[in-house]
Amino acid sequence: METFLLFFLVGVLAQSVDGALGMAYGVISSSVLLAFGVPPAMASASVHAAEVFTTAASATSHVAHRNVDWRLCAPLATAGVAGGCLGAYVLTGFEGDAVKPFVVGYLALVGLYILWRSRHELPLRRLRAVWTAPLGLVGGFLDAAGGGGWGPTVSSTLLGAGQEPRRAIGTANTAEFFVTTAISAAFVWAFVTGHWREAGALQNHAAAVGGLVAGGLVAAPFAGLIAKRLPRRLLGVAVGVMLVLLAAFQGLQLAGIV
Repeated sequence: METFLLFFLVGVLAQSVDGALGMAYGVISSSVLLAFGVPPAMASASVHAAEVFTTAASATSHVAHRNVDWRLCAPLATAGVAGGCLGAYVLTGFEGDAVKPFVVGYLALVGLYILWRSRHELPLRRLRAVWTAPLGLVGGFLDAAGGGGWGPTVSSTLLGAGQEPRRAIGTANTAEFFVTTAISAAFVWAFVTGHWREAGALQNHAAAVGGLVAGGLVAAPFAGLIAKRLPRRLLGVAVGVMLVLLAAFQGLQLAGIV
């Protein structure tokens, strides 16, 4: 019960921030799971299992608030599915201890990028729909391989390219539902075919996944409203600092210092 409640709070926090920034649910949740000793592939699979439910609720909220640019959403989602499946296949093919330093390093870089992005305004340009396919491919791969990365890659690029903030976030979050569902299916396929040898221990983290789902579902229906109301810069700084600190803690764990 204590594990469930802890990750319930993590889910509420992560989804609230994600609704405002268009990013951070995956990286926050994955970072906390990794800090608790969960192997990278299991952390990513757990987060994406939770995100199937939370992104569905979040996308529904954004559609209801008319925050979605469907011209960009379709190619973004299609390419993201391909990249996500590839990322899941790559991640499940390696031992957890071997890949964890790279995943921790990646999440630290994401934290630094979010921190930098929250303090700088990039030049505004109009993004053509044709460029959303390669963007989705890269975002989907990083999201699956790192346990988070769709938002920092996709939402930030859409924002930097001149999209209206609420539409950039709403479009990225809506496309993320399809990407997350495909990534979760890829993890199941890897387990069924025997490609993912460590998957048997996934049931040990059921309480954490349940907490992430429940907490995320509580906050997700308000995603569209949060994207309109809360100060994004302040939240961005908070998320960036938290991710860097979590990555530093995990680095100390890997070095055997703590």
